[in-house]
Amino acid sequence: MPVGEGLRKKIERQVLSISGLALGGIDFDQPRGDFGLFGPDTVVWRVHGDFSSMLCGGVSALLLQMLHPLALAGVWDHSNFRSDMLGRLRRTSQFVSGTTFAPLADAQNLIARVKSIHLQVTGVDTHGQPYAASDPDLLVWVHVAESYSFLQSYLRYRNPDLSLADQSQYYREVARVVEGLGGINVPRSVQEIDDYLQRMRPQLRCDDRTREVVRLLKRAPAPSKIAVPVGKLMVWSGIELLPEWAKEELGIVLPPLTRRGIDFSMRRVATLLRWAVRNGSWHRAMRRVGRLP
Repeated sequence: MPVGEGLRKKIERQVLSISGLALGGIDFDQPRGDFGLFGPDTVVWRVHGDFSSMLCGGVSALLLQMLHPLALAGVWDHSNFRSDMLGRLRRTSQFVSGTTFAPLADAQNLIARVKSIHLQVTGVDTHGQPYAASDPDLLVWVHVAESYSFLQSYLRYRNPDLSLADQSQYYREVARVVEGLGGINVPRSVQEIDDYLQRMRPQLRCDDRTREVVRLLKRAPAPSKIAVPVGKLMVWSGIELLPEWAKEELGIVLPPLTRRGIDFSMRRVATLLRWAVRNGSWHRAMRRVGRLP
């Protein structure tokens, strides 16, 4: 095996070990011709197919989501993310990649399973406000924070020239997933997403628990020692991607030189990962529908 190919496969194994593929249970290669919920010609396949930007966007999404006190309470009270950060990453990755790229039956099963789990996630936050993960409004917040962050990361690290029409098309497409979970009145365009985030700002806050999430993310484990620097870079890239008002709420200040350094480094790591990863969920789905050999 050529030295370059050996290195590529080693990097690919590291990357896929933190993805939803590591959990198994979904065959992205079969049945042949199954387009799943979306299909290869959709914008969501383009955006979610770029693993590098999705990782950065996922960090940004979690921090944005946790600014909502009820979303934070649900995760804090009903998740083991504080002790198993990689496990949470894999489970979240499996849901996103599965609903995007899996065959239709598997995507529908994932939505049904998560919808069932949400019914058990109820409680009261630190201010006495009741919450339920199945609440349509809370579902929409989590969805918007996630899809917005994925798209911002894609625009930054993959294709800054994606048209506004395609960006809005992306939001229209991914709305199908949260609607399947029970979300209603889901924003479906760039303008609607921007307006929604502005309307939500008075409901958001940063407290000790939110700051603990930031601290944990900064110390998130990597699949190996050699991957630690890349993992830290991705976390800081996710932080840098946050809207300015969100960084201010979290008390995060990044000097211009630091931001340029993060951007410069992440672009080069993203290029490396795109070269290395050739058997991710997108690749398998594209082979399933006959678009890759």
